[in-house]
Amino acid sequence: MNGLHLIGDLTGCRCDPQLLLDGERFRAKCVEMVEAAGLTTVGVSFHQFDGCGFTGCIVLAESHLAVHTWPERQGLTLDVYVCNYSADNSAKARSLFDTIVAYFQPTEVARQEIDRGEHLLMEPLSASTGFYIKASKQLGEWQTKFQKMQIYETPHYGKLFRLDGFNMTSEKEEFVYHENLVHPALTAHLAPKKVLIIGGGDGGSSEEVLKHPAVESVTMVEIDADVIQVAKEHFQAVHNGVFDNPKLRVLIDDGMKFVRETQERFDLISLDLNDPVGPAAALYSLEFFQQLRTALAPGGALTLHLGSPVAQPQRVADLAQRLNNVFRIVRAYTMYIPLYGSLWAMAVCSDKLDPKSFTADEIDRRIDARKLQELRFYNGETHEGVFALPNFVRDLVTPARLKQPSRGRRLGVVRTAMK
Repeated sequence: MNGLHLIGDLTGCRCDPQLLLDGERFRAKCVEMVEAAGLTTVGVSFHQFDGCGFTGCIVLAESHLAVHTWPERQGLTLDVYVCNYSADNSAKARSLFDTIVAYFQPTEVARQEIDRGEHLLMEPLSASTGFYIKASKQLGEWQTKFQKMQIYETPHYGKLFRLDGFNMTSEKEEFVYHENLVHPALTAHLAPKKVLIIGGGDGGSSEEVLKHPAVESVTMVEIDADVIQVAKEHFQAVHNGVFDNPKLRVLIDDGMKFVRETQERFDLISLDLNDPVGPAAALYSLEFFQQLRTALAPGGALTLHLGSPVAQPQRVADLAQRLNNVFRIVRAYTMYIPLYGSLWAMAVCSDKLDPKSFTADEIDRRIDARKLQELRFYNGETHEGVFALPNFVRDLVTPARLKQPSRGRRLGVVRTAMK
């Protein structure tokens, strides 16, 4: 059972000595403290020892609180335990513990925090499949104006960041997603100068973009300022200090509004977003894709993730079809992303840029010429490899008119007449 156990030995209490003797007085006060902390009292039992201290226990809906006083030693022991199975009560438990400590005013506190049980972080991929990651403890949880954020410490991935119950990024494997989102398009571009990132508040995609020396500016439009703050405090290993880079401009704004109003033109636009469900769905609409195309400079490209072709094949097919209706060239590509637990699809979309036309040797030469550093996934061979689509993915992203054997297939690329 997941939970937090707080144990304290309080000595040298400077409070009124009567407080360590009078169990009935503390009984009433303690119930008030429990309620103030947001916990729920379901039972109370206190025993008064003659001429000595008292032992008290409050049964909580979340578990229990126990206290035992020794007036002759000016001390007491304190035990607070909360279960975190259906909700995280850790902050409430710490608040209650600290309030009781302040009440008795000890000169010394020997305090222990023990995480009980394990956190199994479930990652749903569809209504019928998913996977889990085991976390050793939760480091924080916040409800922002837009979403629920959680940070966990995990043995396998280090610190892990979740939004609304879905894995977003982690310290040890973020490079798989971020390098693939950025480098296949940006390396294929001859001289990328201006980049726009919608979302991407963890800073990982911006950090990858700025490895390219020709890039003069990156504009990140992130709607939730709290995501950026959490990244700065907890995920240095993901962004590597990119928020201090003068080439990065961070705007706290609605990405759709920014694209609709901007007069700037970008060599690369990356959608570094949640899955296309709920409020985020509009960012994957045909209308928004058309607006993004208008915001691209000549020869520019859009990159985005399409989801899992294994768990959500219809989603991948639908998004590919929308993109095919907007862009002349749509190159889908796949890679396995460990944190997402599945084969994942992305796409490079453009009217001129075709990243699949480059050989491994050509990509490696560009990597060397640009002195791209600390690439843990991306190289010439992986560039070619991610565009080599399995047949079942090819069938999802290729329009029906190009699936006819008599006409042949342009694998992974879709060309439509421009109006």
